[in-house]
Amino acid sequence: MELLCCEGSLKETETKGYQDPVLYTDQVLQNTLRLEDRYTVTSSYFNCFQKELKPYMRKIVTTWMWEVCEEERCQQDVFPLAVNCLDRFLSVVKIRKSQLQLVGAVCLFLSSKVRQTRPILAEKLCAYTDHSVTLEELLNWELLVLRRLKWDISAVTPNDFIEPILQRLPLARGIDVARNHAETFIAFCSIDFNFSFYPPSMVAAASVGAAVQGLLWLGEQWSSQKLLTRLHQILGIEVDCLRHCLEQIEGMVAIPSEKHSNNLVTMKSTNRESTKPLTPTDVQDVHF
Repeated sequence: MELLCCEGSLKETETKGYQDPVLYTDQVLQNTLRLEDRYTVTSSYFNCFQKELKPYMRKIVTTWMWEVCEEERCQQDVFPLAVNCLDRFLSVVKIRKSQLQLVGAVCLFLSSKVRQTRPILAEKLCAYTDHSVTLEELLNWELLVLRRLKWDISAVTPNDFIEPILQRLPLARGIDVARNHAETFIAFCSIDFNFSFYPPSMVAAASVGAAVQGLLWLGEQWSSQKLLTRLHQILGIEVDCLRHCLEQIEGMVAIPSEKHSNNLVTMKSTNRESTKPLTPTDVQDVHF
């Protein structure tokens, strides 16, 4: 007798549970909206707290973190949560610039444990750092990050709002493609520190709006203003704030830089060849 498992039809790298409609009810959405402010960065730690770090250093490290997620074929929730943990930790703990890559690796390690059935192996993360981070350092700093974040690492991220928004929009087709586009925009936003000040719900709404507008699947009767009004009705975010965030996303992806073209725009390509992510050796060679 041959045993059958429905999970075999999913991606060969990860199993994923079926969508639970209970998670997208109005009550759950309102609870998530109430919690999101707890995990939002309220001020720039570069200006008032971290003395050695600069915004471009964060961009280098978060780009490396994304490339690791791509190489490991992580689920889309892993990267935004890892960046959220990174920002929250840097808001409360001063570090040296030589330790930034280590913190990024630790946040990836923790995030993959929370959001994946199969976390990234600690040994692999050390290898991705060209062994500039030892296994002992990774595990010791894991405890440090957990303590300073008070073990509260299951943060609300923009990805948590994608499905509730899509379920409430009149999309007759193409929900999967719209979801993929929105997740791509959220990845861009996670790398750009300026979007860390926006609530996750706003980033998610603007990303979904940009995805839907680009696909033109709401029909001609749905103008940009009507779409923003509907997003306002779903999440309670002011229309002007949504429009500003959406315009920032559209401006960011309209003229991608060469680095983004190489590392991010191609992340949805099914024919993309696997490339080893940049190592901390590459990052440390940058003159801070």
